[in-house]
Amino acid sequence: MTAIKRQIIVGICFSLVCLILFSSLFFFAFPPSKWSLLWSQQVWHLPFAFIVPIVSLFFGAIDGLISGLYWRRQLVMVSDTLDGAIQGKGAAGGDNVISCDMQPIIDRSQQISAKINELTQLAQHAANDKSEIEEKAIRKIVSEERNRLARELHDSVSQQLFAASMLMSTINELRPVSDDMESRQLKLVEQTIHQSQLEMRALFLHLRPVQLHGKALKQGVEELLLELKQKVPLNINATVEPIRLERGIEDQLFRILQETVSNTLRHAKAQNLDVLLIRREGFVILRVTDDGIGFKTQATKPGSYGLQNMKERTAQIGGQIKLVSVPDKGTSLEIKVPIIERDENND
Repeated sequence: MTAIKRQIIVGICFSLVCLILFSSLFFFAFPPSKWSLLWSQQVWHLPFAFIVPIVSLFFGAIDGLISGLYWRRQLVMVSDTLDGAIQGKGAAGGDNVISCDMQPIIDRSQQISAKINELTQLAQHAANDKSEIEEKAIRKIVSEERNRLARELHDSVSQQLFAASMLMSTINELRPVSDDMESRQLKLVEQTIHQSQLEMRALFLHLRPVQLHGKALKQGVEELLLELKQKVPLNINATVEPIRLERGIEDQLFRILQETVSNTLRHAKAQNLDVLLIRREGFVILRVTDDGIGFKTQATKPGSYGLQNMKERTAQIGGQIKLVSVPDKGTSLEIKVPIIERDENND
């Protein structure tokens, strides 16, 4: 039963009880001379005994309807407030008139809503913190595992390749100069071992890349190229200017350089490598050029993600990538990143 129906019924019953009570008291105190007058006396063509109860019941129903509408509006406001509290919203609008009896419920619902919002914020912060902690833990585990693999490869496979390379070099030097099949095969084996060493060193760049760790980009690039000069028989020429960029841009440029050098060691068979890092006319330019065997840029191998990764890294910092490669001539990769000056007054 709705609040309106309930209040109408209550109003009718109350008016009927009042009518009977006051009529009994009136007739007891002032008994009429003739009871037939109650039936003979007419109002609006109805006996007086009927018209009084009808009018009383009518006004009782009207009072119950008004009361029912009022309490229905109050209950709807309380329901909306509770729904808002469940959804984490504030209380209902303040333009509606709230009775004194309902005001404590509204106040308590506001407290519940504020508590739910606070708990929701704490849950969101906890979820974010958990996600960051898990991400850091995963990165740490991956880094430790990569370092472990790099150490094992360096202590086992790399050392064995170095020993095999030395043995093959000694065998070829001690053999008399000849152009027979056996000598060519031994030379081929030596070249294969040498190429495997380059592949292994390129793999070390991926497993144990040199990190910036707060160092300037120029210092990181110089340390990377110095390490390559010590381990790879490659003539490296570098022109690196002291450029200060945001940390994200520096990291991406450094990763692109690592990826490019790794691809050069693995595939280019180059003798010379030129690295250029300069700032000109509002742009940072990174150019890496080698004199290797080159390749056809249109004929990309399926499953080769090196160039795709460099394109994605370049796009992330708003740069442009230009790749030129000529078979048997070499390859040149240029990254051009615009420098956007930050407005300190409107950061």
